[in-house]
Amino acid sequence: MTTSFDRMWADLEPVGRDASTGGYRRHAWTRTDHDLREWFAGECAARGLELVEDRAGNQWAWWGDPDRTPGVVIGSHLDSVPDGGAFDGPLGVVSALATVDALRAAGARPAVPLGVVNFVDEEGARFGVACAGSRIITGALDADRARSLTDADGVSMAQAWREAGRDPAGLGPDPEAVRRVGRFVELHVEQGKALAVAPDGGDDLADPARAVAIGTDIWPHGRWRVDVPGEANHAGTTRLEDRADAMLGLAAVVQAARAAALAQGCVATVGKVAVVPGGVNAIASRATAWLDARGSSEDAVRAAVAAVAEEAATFGATTALESWTPTTTFDAGLLDRLRGILPGAPLLGTGAGHDAGILATHGVPSAMLFVRNPTGVSHSPAEWAGREDCHHGVAALTAVVTELCSEAGPEPTGDVR
Repeated sequence: MTTSFDRMWADLEPVGRDASTGGYRRHAWTRTDHDLREWFAGECAARGLELVEDRAGNQWAWWGDPDRTPGVVIGSHLDSVPDGGAFDGPLGVVSALATVDALRAAGARPAVPLGVVNFVDEEGARFGVACAGSRIITGALDADRARSLTDADGVSMAQAWREAGRDPAGLGPDPEAVRRVGRFVELHVEQGKALAVAPDGGDDLADPARAVAIGTDIWPHGRWRVDVPGEANHAGTTRLEDRADAMLGLAAVVQAARAAALAQGCVATVGKVAVVPGGVNAIASRATAWLDARGSSEDAVRAAVAAVAEEAATFGATTALESWTPTTTFDAGLLDRLRGILPGAPLLGTGAGHDAGILATHGVPSAMLFVRNPTGVSHSPAEWAGREDCHHGVAALTAVVTELCSEAGPEPTGDVR
């Protein structure tokens, strides 16, 4: 329902937005995250959906009883990268709720439970591990390690949970939550501009047939932490030959990442650094870089990271894996069904990680839909999807869910707003 989509989108637009940059800072277990979770809970209550949380804090809203039989789940996440765009994550959550509205307006009664999920901490912007919510419940991220992860201020995830009024001892794998998901379809904004480019190479922003694509796979990707040692000293009195400047190693890591990625035909990025003590007139005693690497080949990605680690080691640095996701191919049977429901929809692989990929690698038949992004930009305020294309996305998701939940089932209570 386009009216409910537009209303929800307007409600979310100001939450967590930085007026100076126009970007969003919606980080896990912060006040803004609390406001987003409250918004989601309110929307679910208005639709008569039963809201439950799992052991990682992911929110699941159910139409029907998933303990009776595993259900079809749609949704995404509401958190963002620092100064991120409005669409990455929220588009999938808002579209999922609008799909519930469309089904109810059509008088549909799903034969199997239908769930809408808001995954927590998908971006990993605060604690450094992407898709933390889905990784924790599937066991891909060890609970003790998750609790010990720290943000830039040294606050651990366990402490953040306590500050949010939660008991971190309860954080951990949740096989029951995973078992309830029979199939998962995540709608997401495209994070490139493949759909905005016509087959002949020109721009194609008007063709409705290219508004929504079916995701085929996720490239292998990982994050590594590189710690470069140094020795603090005075910037004005210490001779260059007497310095042990951690910033030199940091610079070498950044350059090596670029060179190694070019050599291996993949991508590698140092997008976050931390420097101690961080004074303008102080030589750095320690520098930490977080390396993101991904590509179509696992061997290429690992070779690139090995080259970076080798260069970093010449400065006494250590390189440690923080997260790794192998190549993820979405469920073949589910993809065939989506191709039948959305004939002619383009097929699209992606270099971006998603909760759908985590669930897929842990036995949940999963798939994705991508909505056209005319800017081709993501993780930036310039990220965009036209309103008409967003509505096409809701229509496509509604068609998919109608097919996957095609027989009579329970009727929820609550008003469609």
